[in-house]
Amino acid sequence: MSTVRTAGNTSTLPITRGRLMDFPDDPIACMRQLHAEHGDLAALEEDGQRIVFAFGSQWNQHVLTDEKSFVSRFFSLRGSRTSAQRRLTSGLLSMNGAEHKANRRMVMEPFQKKVIAGYFDNICSLTSQMLDDWRVGEVRNIHEDMTQYMLRVTSSILFGFDVPELSFRIGEMIDHWVHLNHQTGMGALRTDANLSDGYERLLEHAEELEAAIRQMIDLRRSDCEQSTDVLSLLIRANEQDGGILSDEKLIGNVALLFGAAHLTTAHTLTWTLLLLAQHPSIMRELHQEISSEISGALPTVAEARELPLMERVVKESMRVLPASGYLHRNVADSAQLGPLQLSRGTPVVFSQYITHHLPELYPDPDTFQPDRWLTISPSPYAYLPFGAGPRMCIGAPMAMMILNTALPAILKRYRLSVVPGSEISGRIVSSMLGPVTDVPMAISPPDGQFRAVPVMGNIQSLVNLPEVPASHAVEIRRAA
Repeated sequence: MSTVRTAGNTSTLPITRGRLMDFPDDPIACMRQLHAEHGDLAALEEDGQRIVFAFGSQWNQHVLTDEKSFVSRFFSLRGSRTSAQRRLTSGLLSMNGAEHKANRRMVMEPFQKKVIAGYFDNICSLTSQMLDDWRVGEVRNIHEDMTQYMLRVTSSILFGFDVPELSFRIGEMIDHWVHLNHQTGMGALRTDANLSDGYERLLEHAEELEAAIRQMIDLRRSDCEQSTDVLSLLIRANEQDGGILSDEKLIGNVALLFGAAHLTTAHTLTWTLLLLAQHPSIMRELHQEISSEISGALPTVAEARELPLMERVVKESMRVLPASGYLHRNVADSAQLGPLQLSRGTPVVFSQYITHHLPELYPDPDTFQPDRWLTISPSPYAYLPFGAGPRMCIGAPMAMMILNTALPAILKRYRLSVVPGSEISGRIVSSMLGPVTDVPMAISPPDGQFRAVPVMGNIQSLVNLPEVPASHAVEIRRAA
């Protein structure tokens, strides 16, 4: 990429000219380079098409609170008006103004704190079922386990049905759909043969995913009259006279909420377990807290609230490896961004990952330090793992309950250690930062023998992990 400074309408916009696909190919590397070269405001340009980047808490607040100037759009090709892809992308993410407020209000009830409290026993039951399937001495792909666990939680608690085979199938299809959208999303600004092939695959997969989602809706429709789960609320709104929720919006909201609910929390569970396994001194202290505060195999509601180190660990995990790595808005008509006048339709990207790794906000930002939360209290726009402002994630309270219940239960029952030499990599796909490799971990009794091991992959570029001599891996294998 080459750097130039190009005059804008009202000021000078620092622009890097290169490939727009540099952004989706490696969002974190691209954003880091733009921020290092240009500071808080920058742009990536190719053939006259431009993406603007706004980094830091000031611009997060500016973009997130000005809903009239910066509107939400689905960051991919949406397909024709009659396509399954158009229906799947017609949820909350593509809504603005009064329509967004009405639809958001419609699905808020299951996410309110007083309602979430009633989910606790079911979350504990599903957690216990998962842990009962694990065996001491085996190696498990923790990312896969956390994803399947969250699919069970999402389908049975939020969507009112517990059919693991269907929920796992839909989960896999949504994950593939997310990747296809990521690959073709930036292609909305380009035309070439590769894009055409990818777009056709996206449209075909969207039809298959929509059919599976309709199967889930039909399964729930027969018994949703008195239920307050998200899917039942959406179905009843769809069946009411007056068109409160069209078939298209029903499909779109179900796809978005089902996907977002399980993927982001599964990523955070995985990242947190990995970070703890590679920071033995922190894990040792946390193990002592869990052992002394939790009397049974699973925490009670009261016990889950009395784990201050666990709370700091989760906060720090979501800071250093946020499940959402960036968000974006589009300029509605024209908009002022500091000294810059932006034209209609300009994409504006802002990043939780970059914000959370700014040294002026978080000293030694690439290091996992839970105790930093003893002395810091960042603003909602400096720490925003769930977003911020009027469109903040409605599932944040439930996600926190799951994290603060499942993690102590896992860590009390087992000691998890990364398989030495494992290649572990993460990447932002359609704004979500998650593992793109297996995360293999050995299951051991909770014996307190915590030890970091050498790992490979790009995880080392996302977060600073303690250096571990290669000889440790040999010693660990011998001990095993």
